[in-house]
Amino acid sequence: MAKAGKSSASRYAVWGILLLLVAGLAGFGSGGLGGNISSIGSVGETPITVEEYQRALQQELEFESRRRGQPVSMQTALQEQLDLRVRQRLAGSTALTEEARVMGLSVGDAEVLRQLQQVPAFQGPDGQFNREAYEFTLERNGLRPTEFEQDLRTTAARQLLQQAVTGGLTLNETYAATLYGFLGQRRSFRWAELNADLLATPNDEPTDAQLQSYYDENGAQFETPEIRKISYAWLTPDMLVDDITPNEDRLRALYEERSDELNQPERRIVERLGFADMDAASAAKTAIEAGETTFDDLVTERGLTLEDVDQGEVSRDDLDGPIADAVFALTEPGISEPVETTLGPALYRVNAVLEAQNTAFEDVRDDLVAEAAADQARRAVLDRIGEIDDLLASGATLEELGKDSEMEFGQIEFSDASNDGIAGYDNFREEAVLLKEGDFPEVRELSDGGIFAARLDEIVPPAVPPLENIRDDVVAAWNAAETKRRLTELGESLKAQLDQGTAMEALGLEGRTETDRGRTDFIEDVSPAVLITAFSLEKASETALVPTEGGAVLLELLDISPADLETDEAQNFLSQLSQQASAGLAGDVFELYGQAVQARHGLSLDQVAVNAVNASMR
Repeated sequence: MAKAGKSSASRYAVWGILLLLVAGLAGFGSGGLGGNISSIGSVGETPITVEEYQRALQQELEFESRRRGQPVSMQTALQEQLDLRVRQRLAGSTALTEEARVMGLSVGDAEVLRQLQQVPAFQGPDGQFNREAYEFTLERNGLRPTEFEQDLRTTAARQLLQQAVTGGLTLNETYAATLYGFLGQRRSFRWAELNADLLATPNDEPTDAQLQSYYDENGAQFETPEIRKISYAWLTPDMLVDDITPNEDRLRALYEERSDELNQPERRIVERLGFADMDAASAAKTAIEAGETTFDDLVTERGLTLEDVDQGEVSRDDLDGPIADAVFALTEPGISEPVETTLGPALYRVNAVLEAQNTAFEDVRDDLVAEAAADQARRAVLDRIGEIDDLLASGATLEELGKDSEMEFGQIEFSDASNDGIAGYDNFREEAVLLKEGDFPEVRELSDGGIFAARLDEIVPPAVPPLENIRDDVVAAWNAAETKRRLTELGESLKAQLDQGTAMEALGLEGRTETDRGRTDFIEDVSPAVLITAFSLEKASETALVPTEGGAVLLELLDISPADLETDEAQNFLSQLSQQASAGLAGDVFELYGQAVQARHGLSLDQVAVNAVNASMR
């Protein structure tokens, strides 16, 4: 079985290589630059051809474009030295080709033919290798059989070399077992939170000297954010809607547009189960009525689900006449009489009866007025964009727009924390951070159909306010820090007693036990530092004091359970990790081998040719 699996994997790998060769060589014939330039350099006696470099550059550009989600130009590639990465990669593969040549590694015609015969694109209707299909595929991609087969031989030779260098490289089993032993270990522990309720007395009032010292040492936490003072003029549909009265024709038209929503016929929510003949449908109906089975059971017996038989919400007009008669004969949920359909006999189950809905125009007139007015207001705002642009272009200020137009003028001290008024719009927030002093105000749109124009008046850099201006905030922060300090002192004392064997409860603590916790477990209402600390302790009965944001947690390790390497989960992990690590090891070894080969044979590059190819790709 192992041989079969390996053979199959090898076959797919060969197909992949061949298809990549066809796709990669597409569009690159013998032409391109003109003149006598055929290579950009060589490793030993093996050239790095112009076609190879062009092809590799094109593939790199396409890959980066897909990865970034936008086209990557050759100019960008040169700026980011992507061309250098391509040349390094080509130099490495060419060095291996040169090494294979020197060693005499190659594959014969029979092996080339065998590999070609496995490629579906080269096969005829009978599934066999077809010479015409082979030549047609290559011709369509601008290739000649001799070129393609030589590339195939070269690739196959490099693959033989790689297999010779890395074949049989496997990682020591101890590596995977050790790693899983670390990750799969479980720990049981007890913990108790230390909070201000455990302190015998409240904090003393801080002295002026203590506050000044705390302020001086922790000024950064009181720093105000950058403030951008912005003037703006804006206009939203809500500002105009109260002055708009839609005409009656518009309201009637809107009512007709929503007629299907406002006026609906009587409907049923149904399910349909078909049968082979009418006798089977009638027998099923009788069995349901006798309580011998249920509609759900019949659905399950067919290997179906309720989703498979669901017909959704239907009106009489949605159904053929006989079906509609059977379904709408039921005035409450139930099973219809058997009925003949175009798909054969069936039973319909009615799950709900929805009464007809008829909404008069007058009943929804107020809603229609509000909807129509809002729509007119949005269009009215957008219609004013050109007018306001003209006013701004003629030199009107934002303040003047607020006086001479329907726009409202305002000012805001904007920061990352701003979210009231116009700052509640993402469009404004994005514009606010981009504004520069001296920028000409331009009309921008808001998400609700409104518009605005803004001007940056001043940037107030971050600063720490004077102590007297933020005294209450400093007092609160000092108290929090003092509480944490006192709790840490208390925790050290309690930890010493816990180390002497005193139980948490005897210390007045509410201990909580965690059993067989893993390293990646989530424990509700507990700082992640507690679990990390639990796994840092070396043996049961060890304790630790874990600092938290508001105080501390006292921790006692109860038990260490080693990972069970015999479980299915462990075996799957060990197998996958061994394969991945072995592949990584083989890759590292082969990369080092390639560097050594390249150094031994020597790399020479023709910078003139490189520049010519790069220029042709622009």
